[in-house]
Amino acid sequence: MGGSPFKAYDIRGRVPDELNEDLAYRIGRAYVQLFPAKQVVVGYDVRPSSPGLARALAEGLTDGGCDVIHIGCCGTEQVYFATFHWKLDGGIMVTASHNPGDYNGMKLVRSEARPISGDSGLRELEALALGEGKPSETHGETTSETIRETSQGHGHGVKPKKGRILHRDDLMQPYVAHLLSYIDRSTLRPMKVVVNSGNGCAGPVIDALEAHLPFQFVKVHHQPDGAFPNGIPNPLLPENRLSTAQAVREAGADLGIAWDGDFDRCFLFDEQGRFIEGYYLVGLLGQAFARRSPNARIIHDPRLTWNTQEMVMEAGGIPVQSKTGHAFIKERMRIEDALYGGEMSAHHYFRDFAYCDSGMIPWLLVVETMCRRGKTLSALVAERMERFPCSGEINRRVADPGEVLARIEAAFATGGVIDRTDGLSVEFPDWRFNLRASNTEPLLRLNVETRADEKLLRQKTEEILAAIDGKGREG
Repeated sequence: MGGSPFKAYDIRGRVPDELNEDLAYRIGRAYVQLFPAKQVVVGYDVRPSSPGLARALAEGLTDGGCDVIHIGCCGTEQVYFATFHWKLDGGIMVTASHNPGDYNGMKLVRSEARPISGDSGLRELEALALGEGKPSETHGETTSETIRETSQGHGHGVKPKKGRILHRDDLMQPYVAHLLSYIDRSTLRPMKVVVNSGNGCAGPVIDALEAHLPFQFVKVHHQPDGAFPNGIPNPLLPENRLSTAQAVREAGADLGIAWDGDFDRCFLFDEQGRFIEGYYLVGLLGQAFARRSPNARIIHDPRLTWNTQEMVMEAGGIPVQSKTGHAFIKERMRIEDALYGGEMSAHHYFRDFAYCDSGMIPWLLVVETMCRRGKTLSALVAERMERFPCSGEINRRVADPGEVLARIEAAFATGGVIDRTDGLSVEFPDWRFNLRASNTEPLLRLNVETRADEKLLRQKTEEILAAIDGKGREG
């Protein structure tokens, strides 16, 4: 077995070296031991290894005494929805989202679709599943050698009554109804919309929505295919945007939408096929929710902030900053009772979706806004892009992220307002930047923005990158 697939927020690794069916089984057993659960929903994405991993996971859950509601091939948000809609004790999605084809993984939630991540049980689950956990009072020792024996009555504990597996195919109707509840369909007008599922899981949902919307869908890479014949579904990669952009221009479409593999993120293209940075969509959606509910709290991450803060406040809302990452955003949303939370990385969270992220709700809200205001997508965001131009996120691989962060602070923070919500943010009257370390790789991630000054943006971005690379100024 390779390195541990347990990451900061989820499980993800190469199959079979880091994640295989034996470990999937042990994860199921460990889940029931750690989170006493009677009913857990399981779903999986289109990757060839996903059905086998899901079967082993379900076996582990049922051997631990838990009933499994199996919903088959789906998107991550459908597991979230099933968990809270059916009032289940938890949910597990087998997916590697936008990772390479030889990867797979799992995203786990508890009741009410509350996330399980590094500081909310994932480390303990890792210890149990990998055989490092303490003996359980009810299930005996949970080492890698005994976890399967215990389920068969050969371990030191009491064998639990085996759970059942119930296959259900009735989720799509209530899920689609929930998606449509976020918009007023009477405001919609006929539009031509390019949809690129990347051969992931989004296609069947678009098909189910189609009958309820006055849109002509131009479907690109639409059929689910775990071989990913058109490349890994990751629209954040510039080379993966070309097919959507080209389809928009060729079809004369009003906009384009592309998803990653498990469609928990959506990416938008305007009527000219230009990719729209996720940062500007956070402001657009935050403003929409603030207009609906005065004094609504809107959560945003600290990487790029000025546009979101201004748009939300102008609409009567209250912007609230949170550390980057789905577990932190969801927790802060619950504390603040926030209607909406957004990250520039294209994760969008909704209170009425159990504070979970959705890749379907955002584009529905955007097209509703386009129809209500009678504007193209480019018109909605162009002024904001000019007012607050940004660098987009730039990654740099470094040997010692902590040392580089300290060096950048010494060189660039003098005279600025420093914020350490997530990494290092420094704000000046006419520009600001955020530099943070990756949770999973030796990377630093840089974001820079200015107040309507493209020249200053380029200058400061180049200066900081040069300093990160050891070629710039010293403090």
